[in-house]
Amino acid sequence: MPASTTDTVPGRFGGKTAIVTGAGSGIGRATALRLVREGATVVAADISTSRLSELAAGHPFPGLTPVTADMTTEEGVEAAVSAAGGRVDALANVAGIMDGFLPPAEIDDATWERVFAVNITAVMRLTRAVLPLMLAAGGGAIVNVSSEGSLRGSAAGAAYTASKHAVNGLTKSTAIFYKNQGIRANAVAPGGVITNIEASFRSEHAAAVLGPLIQATLPAPATAEQVAATITYLLSEDASNINGAIIPCDGGWSAI
Repeated sequence: MPASTTDTVPGRFGGKTAIVTGAGSGIGRATALRLVREGATVVAADISTSRLSELAAGHPFPGLTPVTADMTTEEGVEAAVSAAGGRVDALANVAGIMDGFLPPAEIDDATWERVFAVNITAVMRLTRAVLPLMLAAGGGAIVNVSSEGSLRGSAAGAAYTASKHAVNGLTKSTAIFYKNQGIRANAVAPGGVITNIEASFRSEHAAAVLGPLIQATLPAPATAEQVAATITYLLSEDASNINGAIIPCDGGWSAI
C-alpha cells in the first residue's frame, strides 16, 4: 500500500473537536484514530460498548472520548454532542448498515425502516444538532459516508441504494444552505471495503441479477484506512474549496 494513502499530517486538527459515528470498527474506527493522531479531540460514538472498550484499550489517546450511543435516537445524538463540550469543528457521519441486497418486491418494512433510520435519519439528526455550534463558531466541516450504491442501482438492495442516494441529497442541501456561513458538507462514496459490515445476499433473485454484475466490475476492496484518509482530508482545511461534492473512493468502480 502506498504510504501516501495512510500517512497522517501531524497537527492538522490541532485545537479542533470532532465527532465520529460508527467509531467502534471499520471506517469509523480508522477515521477516529486518524483524527486524534492529527491533533483533534475526538468523540468516538458507537452503539457497541464492547467495540468502544476495545478501541480505548488498544489506543489510549487522551483526546479520544468513547461514547456509547444509538444515533437513531435523540438521546444518542444528545449524548454525542454533549460529550463534545459545546464545540464541534468536524463531523464524520460514518455509521451505516446494509439491507441484504433485497429487491423492491422483497423488501420488508422492518428492514426498510431500520436502514433508513441508521443511514439517513441519524445523519440528519446529528447534522441538525451540530450545525448551530458550527454556525456560532463561524464554520465547520461535515463528511457523510455515502456509498457506491448512491451512484448506481447495481451495488446493493433497494433500501440501501435509496438511503445512500438520500445521503447525497442531504449533503448537497447542507452545502448550499450554509456555504456562505463557513460550513462545508461533502460525502465520500466507498466501494468495497474490508470491514465487519454484513453484506450477504438474502435474496436469490438479487444474487442472480446483481451477483454477476458486482463480480465482473468490483475492484479489489479498500482498507478502512484508505477511506479514512479521504474523509479526514475533506474535514481538513486542505479541502477548503470543496463543498457539496460526492467523492468516489472506490478504486475506479464508478468509472466503469
